[in-house]
Amino acid sequence: MARLLRGAPVSAALTEELVGRVATLGERGIVPTLAIVRVGEREDDLSYERSAEKRCGRVGIGVRTFVLPPDCSQDELMDVIVEVNTDDSIHGCLMLRPLPKTLDEEAACEALEPTKDIDCITAGSLYGVFSNRPTGFPPCTAEACIELLDYYGVELEGARVVVVGRSLVVGKPVSCMLQARNATVTMCHTRTKNLVDELSRAEVIVVAAGHVGTVGPDCVHEGQTVVDVGINWDDKAGRLVGDVDFDAVEPIVSAITPVPGGVGSVTTAVLCRHVIEAAERKRY
Repeated sequence: MARLLRGAPVSAALTEELVGRVATLGERGIVPTLAIVRVGEREDDLSYERSAEKRCGRVGIGVRTFVLPPDCSQDELMDVIVEVNTDDSIHGCLMLRPLPKTLDEEAACEALEPTKDIDCITAGSLYGVFSNRPTGFPPCTAEACIELLDYYGVELEGARVVVVGRSLVVGKPVSCMLQARNATVTMCHTRTKNLVDELSRAEVIVVAAGHVGTVGPDCVHEGQTVVDVGINWDDKAGRLVGDVDFDAVEPIVSAITPVPGGVGSVTTAVLCRHVIEAAERKRY
């Protein structure tokens, strides 16, 4: 059986560290505060919002929620972003996406003040990730993958890593972050020819394709570490599953993240760290 790389102990360790940093900020009269901008009532947005609020509460971060109806105008959304930008008591902003198709998501993202972009939705933050420079913050989920691998002592220096997925949320940024750790990274996706062959050469596999069953038992072998970023609802199973066929892959590989209970549970802790870092960086 594979070692399960559970997110709970990683989150607990991060939370313990962050509580101390919040206390230090408190001595200066600063309460790190997160703004959550949500359009509509999508269940996945609400779920993430509840998780973020719960984690922030444990750490001592303040939360302000800005909720707009699903049929709001672009001007109404931009007014909220301006309010977040100009409020000095807000240190970071999480805008839940995707936005309704009636809105210009790119314009909304770029309107956010870069110093408050704690989930890498602006071009400046992406530049920081792609150039390996301390500009902005990387996507919380991508950083959670690295945090989890580090916690469990998975060696990245010189490791052969295959990333399945090419989004700006996980696939591309996590590839750059792995390369910054001197891993040799191959990027694949659902249209990659001979995906099985590519995965067979990997020591570490990060799967963020957004499709159930992207990686099955034919793709893996003994000794590999598998990080499953996917979160999908499986109607047949009646439960949340990842992009990896966990039941078939787990008996083969050496280590694997469960879904739920893996990367997702670390993401909100990383989000909190970014808010605190934004507060620490701010000049008062």
